[in-house]
Amino acid sequence: MSLIIREIKAKSILTKSGIPGVDYCVNPYVGCSHGCRYCYATFMKRYTGHTEPWGGFVDVKINAPEILQRQLKRARNGRVMISSVTDAYQQIESKYKLTRQCLEILLQNQSPVDILTKSPLVLRDMDIIKKFKDIEVGITITTNDEEIRKVFEPNAPSIIARMRTLKTLHDNRIKTYAFIGPALPMNPETLSEKINTHVDSIIIDRMNYTSKTLKIYERMNLSKWLDKDFIDDIIQRLKNGFAGKPVSIC
Repeated sequence: MSLIIREIKAKSILTKSGIPGVDYCVNPYVGCSHGCRYCYATFMKRYTGHTEPWGGFVDVKINAPEILQRQLKRARNGRVMISSVTDAYQQIESKYKLTRQCLEILLQNQSPVDILTKSPLVLRDMDIIKKFKDIEVGITITTNDEEIRKVFEPNAPSIIARMRTLKTLHDNRIKTYAFIGPALPMNPETLSEKINTHVDSIIIDRMNYTSKTLKIYERMNLSKWLDKDFIDDIIQRLKNGFAGKPVSIC
């Protein structure tokens, strides 16, 4: 299936956030080519007019930097999260560079920034990221099992690529965190061992179940991963693996 790309003009790009600790969100794209089966942001499709499945289209907000510059002049200073309902570093960003331009504008104000992505493309903007006084970069890593990743995150970067991205960021003294959300089938000890030295903190989120996701679990005989007690045990083992570091459970 080919990706449908549409250029649009946004009326707003800096939106107020209901996420704890975050004042605003910036999403330069609508939709996401990663096509993650569990994605909570699929509700965005109803506002787009697209008939393609989630993961099959991306709308590009070509005026995002211009609108952001304008909105920042009127907005009070606050923490900005980049990527709350899309991945701002999905592959199309390599062409449009909207996220990079938005970062440059946020840097002018030294706005506190939180970036969350699955993509190594974030390393392209290391030169800008290093200039912020207050910035944190999170990498979403949901499992240590590449076969599980291929099922639930078919077009997303590999697990090893994300782990290497975390290491590179951390080695460059950038504050990093791992977002283990949703917690997919995994070996929690293996995952924590692989990334423990590359993160300053960890956020763990349970599965956001959809009917499509439930069917995948059933088809793959992963029903035990739907059991609350089983998941609670996995989360506790993850917490133990990151002992001594701040761990948040969503």
